[in-house]
Amino acid sequence: MPPKVSSHPVLADESSLVGMVRLSQNESHSKSNWAYSVLPINMAIGPISTFVQIYLLELHGSVIDIGLATTLFNGISIPAAMIWGIATDRFHRRKAIVVISYSAVAATSFLFLFSKTIESVDVLYAVFSFVSSAAATPINLLIMETEKKSKWTSAFAAFSMISSVGVTLGMLLGVVWGVFLPLYLLAIPFAILSAQSALMAAVMIPEAHIGFEREIIVMVKRSFYERLRVLPMLFLKVPRAVDFRKVFNSVRFELTRDPFLLYSSIVLFYFAAGIFNTSLIPSMYQAGITNSQIFLVFLVGMIIQTVSFNFVGPRVEKRSLKGTATRGLVLRGLSYVLIGLSAYVLTGVLYLGSSLLLYPLAAGIAYAEYYAASNVMVFNNLGVSHQGSMLGVYSALVGLATMVGSFISGFVSFYLGYFVTFAMSGVLVIFAAVLTSMMVVDQNS
Repeated sequence: MPPKVSSHPVLADESSLVGMVRLSQNESHSKSNWAYSVLPINMAIGPISTFVQIYLLELHGSVIDIGLATTLFNGISIPAAMIWGIATDRFHRRKAIVVISYSAVAATSFLFLFSKTIESVDVLYAVFSFVSSAAATPINLLIMETEKKSKWTSAFAAFSMISSVGVTLGMLLGVVWGVFLPLYLLAIPFAILSAQSALMAAVMIPEAHIGFEREIIVMVKRSFYERLRVLPMLFLKVPRAVDFRKVFNSVRFELTRDPFLLYSSIVLFYFAAGIFNTSLIPSMYQAGITNSQIFLVFLVGMIIQTVSFNFVGPRVEKRSLKGTATRGLVLRGLSYVLIGLSAYVLTGVLYLGSSLLLYPLAAGIAYAEYYAASNVMVFNNLGVSHQGSMLGVYSALVGLATMVGSFISGFVSFYLGYFVTFAMSGVLVIFAAVLTSMMVVDQNS
């Protein structure tokens, strides 16, 4: 078992973590080639929610069925983040956990071939949520354990780009597949790609000479940023009721209410995202948009998102964090409302055109702006001695907000229509922008 590296629970950026990693002369070259093992798995994981939702609709499921399946997926992700975090701390076997995760994703993907009922698809989707989340934390730790400290920033940037390219190629695969072949057979390349990543990980991931605890992720801003981008939940400890009270009691004091305003806006953001994202595919499917065209919408959104992250991310701390987050929220909220109007008055190719324009604004430009700024603000708000409890509160709120939003989305869309669903999401996001703009301190660092 690799030796543990104890870390004092103090937030710092890369420049202050002096002497934490020492590699021998023979290991001075970059070891980041193993990061290419995540390319195939992201081609499988990236389109999975699109695949599952369309497949449920082809099985004659309703938007309520989509909502329940998504709720189960999001609900499972909360304990999964806790369980795999504990496993990472206890076993210190990064490669083994990654290989097990990718292999389990391959097996689960393959089983979709034999799932011909809504209930069986729901179960597999929940299993997929559990096993796919296992690799998020070990991958982050591996980057820091196998690279020199001076190369952490570039290594995380390269890893992020490889992952984004994988998701983009996965969406492109869906576009092409939808033109020529039945949707359910898409499970075959998903399984093959995941198995390929498992094999590549087993061969390419080196055994680290040093083993960090998970707390190191919270100490390094770039690792924190990338970890939450993969899975927006990281539990260093299970939050208690007193931890929630500390956040929400701060609203009474002018100078300490920022955590309350920040976390409240984040809750509204993820709540609205759960509502919107759960009903978007059913709305397009009902409007007569083909499977290939649905994947095309998400492909364009992913391309714009990747470009936006690479433009906004490196510059976010040179700008007003509060202003950047607020602008992103306003743009996202307005895009949601306009998509709602489009769903109400347009069908077919007109709704497709509207979605190709507005969805990339919401999920690409607006999301990148808000995500980049808000995660820096969360990092800055974690504090010195209570980052574990504060991060637990953040993660619990994100998970619960997304799950509840998914749950109510199907019922709202079924009984009140997609316009109401999307307009409600937009109003919630704009209200989140108002809360963000009320923060006292513009927390640039």
